[in-house]
Amino acid sequence: MCNSHKRTLVIGGSMKPERYSNKAIWLLREYDHPVVSVGLRDGNVGDVTINTGKPGFEDINTVTMYVGPKRQPAMYDYILGLKPERIIFNPGTENIELEDMAVRQGIEVVNHCTLIMLNEGLF
Repeated sequence: MCNSHKRTLVIGGSMKPERYSNKAIWLLREYDHPVVSVGLRDGNVGDVTINTGKPGFEDINTVTMYVGPKRQPAMYDYILGLKPERIIFNPGTENIELEDMAVRQGIEVVNHCTLIMLNEGLF
């Protein structure tokens, strides 16, 4: 079911069209999801701004991960502090430690591909 009014945070956003995070931003917007993003460089993907640092976003429903597990520990407090309803770990981003922390806080954890979820109506 499509949660078209639920805000999604793409972590690992990139302006490079070949990156899956970039493809996800475009597809999320195509499905009319409000999107914000955090990446290594400030920039834009369509109408979505990629921010650096740890901006204080509000009303985040879903966090979709495009950052590998080795770079995630510095983001644990930030991600969990946003109090999302769910975190999607895309292939290659799976992280048992963060998954366990999220589940303990009542956050749904999904190990799947955001692009497939969107295209199959599972998002």
